Parts: sequence; C-alpha cells; structure tokens
Amino acid sequence: MSGVGEPILADILIVDDDEVIRDTLKELLSEQYACQTAATANEAFARLAEKPYDLVLTDISMPDISGLELLGRILRQYPKTPVIVVSGISDQEQVQGLIKLGAFDFLLKPFRLEVVEKSVNRALHYRRKLIEASEKADYPVENSGWNIVE
Repeated sequence: MSGVGEPILADILIVDDDEVIRDTLKELLSEQYACQTAATANEAFARLAEKPYDLVLTDISMPDISGLELLGRILRQYPKTPVIVVSGISDQEQVQGLIKLGAFDFLLKPFRLEVVEKSVNRALHYRRKLIEASEKADYPVENSGWNIVE
C-alpha cells in the first residue's frame, strides 16, 4: 500500500519567468522526478504539445500570457494534470479564485522547499487516484444493456 509520502515517477513542467526560481524548483524536484522548464506560457504550451506532463507548476505573472490563462488551458486540454500555482501575490481573493478555477494548490513566494515537496507529492497522488478512478469507470455504455426511455 502506498502512502502520500511515497514518491511516484512523474514528468513535471515548471513554468516561471524568474530563472532563479525555475532553477531552484528544477534542482529540488529533479532528484525524484523528470523535470522540464519553460520561461514563458507560450514555451509551456509548446512543451505540453510535445508530451503529456503529470504535473505543472506555474507562476501567475509572466511577460507573455498569464499563468491564469495557462491554468485554464491546461484544465481544458489535460483535465487530469494538476496545476500548482506559485505567486508573490498574496491577495486572498485571488488565491480563492485560483482554487475555484481548478488550481490544485497555491504556493506563496518566497516558499519553503519542504512545502513545495509536500504539495507536489499530494498533487501527484491526487492525479494517480483520478486516473485509477477513471479507469475503473471506463466501460462501454452501449454494452451495458440499459436503454434510455423518453
């Protein structure tokens, strides 16, 4: 039985225009996960088009397209990919709005590395549970023997 503290293999995309933060997160997470980085949302879109990711960590304030738009697009195109938002903006209303929009978690800059690790681990376990649940529920409806009566 696997616990929440147990690491799982995963591909993670880190999106932040701040090179120091990008490199810090990559260095922290690369010990357990395969990590790629992107400096802009457009670069992140290109990476997402190349391959699926198990988790995306993104900043909100970026020079081209906001992390908010990136969040929305990921949730539409890759609904089983959790997105952790990282930002220096601590406006409680914005944080609640991001969570309502579908962000898995919100990390305030400057963040503690152990908080990032815990959030990533929880998000990856959540994703695994989503996939397991969808596989169990994935059966052909037309073979079920049920008919819709109007």
